[in-house]
Amino acid sequence: MDDNIEIGGLHHVTAVTGRAAENLAFYTHALGMRLVKKTVNQDDLSAYHLFYADAEGSPGTEVTFFDWPHAGPNRPGVGEVSTIALRIPDTDALNWWADRLQGLGVAHEGIQERNGKHLLVFSDPEGQRLALVADPGQAGGVPWTGGPVPAEMGILGLHSVSLALRTVEPTVCVLTEVLGFCQTGEYARPDASRVAVYESGPGGAGAEVHLEERPQLPWARTGIGGVHHVAFRAANDEQHQEWQERVSSAGIAVTPVIDRFYFRSIYFREPGGVLFEIATDGPGFAADEDPAHLGEKLSLPPFLEGRRAEIEAGLRPIEPVGQTTGS
Repeated sequence: MDDNIEIGGLHHVTAVTGRAAENLAFYTHALGMRLVKKTVNQDDLSAYHLFYADAEGSPGTEVTFFDWPHAGPNRPGVGEVSTIALRIPDTDALNWWADRLQGLGVAHEGIQERNGKHLLVFSDPEGQRLALVADPGQAGGVPWTGGPVPAEMGILGLHSVSLALRTVEPTVCVLTEVLGFCQTGEYARPDASRVAVYESGPGGAGAEVHLEERPQLPWARTGIGGVHHVAFRAANDEQHQEWQERVSSAGIAVTPVIDRFYFRSIYFREPGGVLFEIATDGPGFAADEDPAHLGEKLSLPPFLEGRRAEIEAGLRPIEPVGQTTGS
């Protein structure tokens, strides 16, 4: 096994929506992200799986949603991704976003500073906790210009995820000893005993995980407005297989490699309760669609294409419902 392989940062974060049409409107109109793939949850063919990303659908820029209208609301607590943070170019863009969100009726907490970065914290219409982080000087991500947000203000991709944990030490062991992360910071928050910042492999854009120690909270229950899992990047299939073997060798229960067609995946739950995935960078979303027309129709991987009529009959048509608000 190659000891020099590295996690390339965040790949995607998958959350839960109960109102797919409103979700589509919020992430494409309010946030100006591109719908790069409309497909189904391969483990639940009655549910959409919607992928929002940068203009090219690049790994490290994706926020995705399972459409589970009967899931019930998320119960916040420990053992979950508490916040999805997205990168924007600079503090000028952050000021622009503060005005834009207010104009759309999306409440936010004002511009704050954490770990040396300025950010804006808010929630989507179903309660999913989000943040926009001014991240100047970092390469990566191409803003989508087909929506209402100017390129110079556009979302570039994922910045970080925050994990709410009863205690951080067991998760730190997995991040550092198995996945090769290193600590790069620590800061205080009124609602957490401490927050420790860890960075994957080469660092750079979209490489941070913030561990919030919050022993006073109950265990989370995943539902609408919450995160299902967070995925990290493997460069190719060979390294991906090595990650599967490394995680298994550490005594952690991990799935075999699963072919999702757009990428390959393995899944395991870290000791703090958060579901982790490691996904390959390729083949990518252009594997079955023209890059200029990503997300415009229902895409099915080849192993599901023969069931298209059955699958489409079980899905509700979704179109954006117009300019959504934060209500």
